[in-house]
Amino acid sequence: MAKKFNRKNKATKDFTQKIIKLLNENSGKSFNYKQIAAKLELDDTQSRNQIIKDLKLLTSQNQIKEVEVGKYLINKVSTDYLDGVIDMTTRKTAYFICDELEDDIFIPFNNLNKALDGDKVKVYVYNRRKGKKPEAEVVEILERKKTEFVGVINIHKNFAFLTTANPKMYTDIFISKDKIGTAENGDVVLVSLDDWPEKADSPFGSVIKVLGKPGDHNTEIHAILAEYGLPYDFPIEVQQFADQINTKIEASEVKNRRDMREVLTFTIDPKDAKDFDDALSFQVLENGNFEIGIHIADVSYYVKEGTILDDEAYQRATSIYLVDRVVPMLPEVLSNFACSLRPNEDKYTFSAVFEMNQKAEIVNQWFGRTVTHSDQRLAYEEAQFIIENKISTIPIETSITGSSYSVSDDVLQAILKLDELAKIMRYKRLKNGAISFDKVEVKFLLNEVAEPVGVYFKMAKDANHLIEEFMLLANRKVAEFIGKQQKTFVYRIHDEPNEDKLINLQTVISKFGYSLNFKSKKNISTSLNDLLENVQGKKEQNLIDTLAIRSMSKAKYSTDNIGHYGLAFDYYTHFTSPIRRYPDVMVHRLLQFYLDGGKSADAEIFETKCNHSSGMEVLATNAERDSVKYMQVKYMQDHQDQEFLGVISGVTEWGIFVEIIENKCEGMVRIREIKDDYYIFDEKQYAIVGSATKNVIQLGDEVYVKVKNADLVKKQLDFTYLRKKE
Repeated sequence: MAKKFNRKNKATKDFTQKIIKLLNENSGKSFNYKQIAAKLELDDTQSRNQIIKDLKLLTSQNQIKEVEVGKYLINKVSTDYLDGVIDMTTRKTAYFICDELEDDIFIPFNNLNKALDGDKVKVYVYNRRKGKKPEAEVVEILERKKTEFVGVINIHKNFAFLTTANPKMYTDIFISKDKIGTAENGDVVLVSLDDWPEKADSPFGSVIKVLGKPGDHNTEIHAILAEYGLPYDFPIEVQQFADQINTKIEASEVKNRRDMREVLTFTIDPKDAKDFDDALSFQVLENGNFEIGIHIADVSYYVKEGTILDDEAYQRATSIYLVDRVVPMLPEVLSNFACSLRPNEDKYTFSAVFEMNQKAEIVNQWFGRTVTHSDQRLAYEEAQFIIENKISTIPIETSITGSSYSVSDDVLQAILKLDELAKIMRYKRLKNGAISFDKVEVKFLLNEVAEPVGVYFKMAKDANHLIEEFMLLANRKVAEFIGKQQKTFVYRIHDEPNEDKLINLQTVISKFGYSLNFKSKKNISTSLNDLLENVQGKKEQNLIDTLAIRSMSKAKYSTDNIGHYGLAFDYYTHFTSPIRRYPDVMVHRLLQFYLDGGKSADAEIFETKCNHSSGMEVLATNAERDSVKYMQVKYMQDHQDQEFLGVISGVTEWGIFVEIIENKCEGMVRIREIKDDYYIFDEKQYAIVGSATKNVIQLGDEVYVKVKNADLVKKQLDFTYLRKKE
């Protein structure tokens, strides 16, 4: 529990930080020590004497200057003030991150001055001393990253405290008795951070919402969403607005579109999908070429700018795919019905239509609004069966309908030809330097009450690659079409990887006998692809796949096109998923605006929207990752007596991380709990070494473990180390 806040005026070791902050906020004004003491509300002799000492120290360090006898002014020339972001560690220290600096700057705990993880702050950077790295001190909090926190409430007689499970949150939140609401001791609650008084050890807050009891499934899922400020239902007024939208296909609107309802069209999606963003159409032309349409739900037709529906979609920016549920960007009436390209229904679509020859080269292209009709819905498993067996009858064990059935010969031939063309496009893309990240996805078999009863792995196969290649084609060509006109557009960009991260990756993979080629950008891409291919099916695959992805820059949305490194495209956007991504809606609107002859849109407005969308994507990804961790812990709770074989996926000074091979669940073994010796961390070897036996336990070793503790609230697994695999 946090300490109670200090109500008394106690002299601290020094007041340098407060003096700097005061003078900085009043730059151009000079103060004597009495005025400074009054401003700081310090009236005891001990504090005044300390201020005099601190003023002399700051003057000697050239941080302030004595402009006349006993009067001091901030020295703006000699001091170094920068704006940036706080990155907390789990040890109550932090780093200051700023675009103007090459390296992050360390901030000791006593220099944080109430700043929390992710806050935008102004810091003072101490002058560099020879042989020592610079340090920073927070002088002003410019913007809180978060003002709402999730945790467990501990209620006492006259007050309460919120304790969070976030290891980067170094303080509890004090809650007065009148702001507890209906919360009971031990509840998981959402609390607002209302104030942090100058002399208080902890910030003050109030309970906004009671989420439930710790460990309860719905409580924990709602807590994950609340932790990132994400919604799990729609405001009533937004839902009512969506329900009143006319979703009928009107003849008057069809006249304004290219009618492609007679062209063979089908969807290929996951078997449990409810929203179908995209469909493919296929026909053979008289000249022997193929006309292939990539048809995307025309969300922008229904979601109009300036409406509360559009405002809500923009704020959400993305659908969130948790293990047991989807939190959609759009209400169900649109996402699962009106906009979803369901079989045997006419739909408004936005399309990219290509004439392609046998070599998968584009002869002609067309972009615009269409009306389409899906003739067939296929799951990836069904399309994969067709590709592998080249027959039209789907057996009962593969069918998503629960019975055997046959697709038409036209569908069969279309899928086989599209697969052939997709493989050519994929080969060209990889040859041009694209990187193939086919990371294994962990999936859970859930029972009727959303409890995990099994784990399986999802791998991308030819059917997945077929859809992927044609979606990539549409995204690339739409971006290229507008980009070459040099008009404002929303791009999906991906910068080149950071060299230091690649060197770190090289250090780790060398432990397994792999290496990267750093001679050129093309060599790096080729060697990364070779690495990802060589680890397929091996014990270290998930570790190396994860580390390789982390070595890459983060993709984001921007109006400033720098290309997409990972895909090796000069132009790339997101056009193909407007049901679940707001940037795709923006792309549709801009594309239609330019097709209608519009001039270049305001880049500043769209850059702001791009930044918001990128930020919300990160939050959604974090929530999705947390839901997987939660489900892994829940799954392992029922396997506490079982012995598992795992691979060491990380080594730190306080323990080793072990990833269980059969289910990819990861947990920690505390170094002090390995009883056969006293182990010391060896950073260079990525290992711990026994003092007496010299036994080495290192990254990549296979070891046997048991579950020691499964903490649902912290989403954390602790293992007991049993032995190394011989």
